[in-house]
Amino acid sequence: MNELSEKVKSELLLLGADLVGFGNLEELPVDVRGGLPVGISVAVKYPKDVILGIKEYPTREYFDWYNKLNESLDMLVTKGAQFLRDMGYNAVAQTRDNVGYGEGNDNTTLPHKTVATRAGIGWIGKCALLVTKEYGSAIRISSILTDAPLHTAQPVNASLCGDCLLCTKHCPAGAVSGKLWDISVYRDEFFDPVKCRKTARERAKIGFGGEDITICGKCIEVCPLCL
Repeated sequence: MNELSEKVKSELLLLGADLVGFGNLEELPVDVRGGLPVGISVAVKYPKDVILGIKEYPTREYFDWYNKLNESLDMLVTKGAQFLRDMGYNAVAQTRDNVGYGEGNDNTTLPHKTVATRAGIGWIGKCALLVTKEYGSAIRISSILTDAPLHTAQPVNASLCGDCLLCTKHCPAGAVSGKLWDISVYRDEFFDPVKCRKTARERAKIGFGGEDITICGKCIEVCPLCL
């Protein structure tokens, strides 16, 4: 890894990131990546006890951590982008204000998951979440786009979930087909986001006593890599 890459990674880890990766985005359309050739993927993990706590239904603690990690990611990518700009490079933080908050928006122009797979952080699981060897899918992710000459990783182009069907069997919505992802497979071919969102809202109402929140996490809780 070159010196610049080490500096950027060290800075993001020092700020609180748990995983950092650099990916070459040049195979993607220019407009999708804002004309910038490199993506930085940043991940932060959930505490294990929080994930263990959602065995039955999503909990207030889980929802609070969901928001806390999203806020941390916005801070990380904002400061990471500024760190690069201070060194003379172009950099755009893919914060929620820039790319949206997710609710009611099934597709984004450049998903954080795409940047993460290009950066070698992990693969797309059968539940359509990013899965990492270190923390399974018990993470939240964000990204930075830049023209800094960073040392990019070997991209991940296919799922490493193998024959595991735990998220398929335990999905309360029946939204997970069990089909393996690869870069030629569109998400809706193996995962139904409408079913997922509908059931997540129903389960959250039970878990939170009637609040209208869309969150579930069951596929995270059963993933063997999250234990």
